[in-house]
Amino acid sequence: MFGGGGGGLDSRKMQQMMKQMGIDIDELDAEEVIIRTADEELVFENPDVQHMDAQGQDTYNVVGTPNTRELGEGSTTEADESTDDSDDGIPQEDIETVADAAGVSQDQAREALEANDGMPLDAIESLEE
Repeated sequence: MFGGGGGGLDSRKMQQMMKQMGIDIDELDAEEVIIRTADEELVFENPDVQHMDAQGQDTYNVVGTPNTRELGEGSTTEADESTDDSDDGIPQEDIETVADAAGVSQDQAREALEANDGMPLDAIESLEE
């Protein structure tokens, strides 16, 4: 279907075909990608990341091996740790995560985090009871 002799298409022909179909692929120079789930974060350090624009639809492809960390362990950079903390020492990111997950205000989320030693999962569970 795509060329003859079992050799397939060369890279240049493939790029030309993709361009004709309205598909544009770029390599991103990513240092870190974080995927946050309800229970944990998957942290890809120095991943291979491709951005594909196919007729206005953006798709990102991440290749690498993630490290897993629990929610609330925070970012690996010192700048994030120093700027995310609210007055009570609880990271704003944790407050927002708990508020979103439990469907409560940020004040209620902060109180739940304080009552649960800053542990987001415990705070969410206590708000859902």
